Amino acid sequence: MSDTRLAERIVADPEICGGRPRIEGTRVRVSDILAALAAGDTADEIVASLPYVTHDDIRAALRYASLSLDNKVAFAA
Repeated sequence: MSDTRLAERIVADPEICGGRPRIEGTRVRVSDILAALAAGDTADEIVASLPYVTHDDIRAALRYASLSLDNKVAFAA
């Protein structure tokens, strides 16, 4: 998924979900999607339980997380 399409699907607004990144038009946070996947839920199960979330939204959440974590981490010695 291109970064442009990602930007259209993942948004943050300080007035919604405490400003945490979420799927556009919903209150489903990127962290909610990641937690569900980490718990073993499949993308199909997530979409079935949240019909306003699409498979592309799930891919966008994963891409967003990937880009967010692509930083150098400095460790204190």
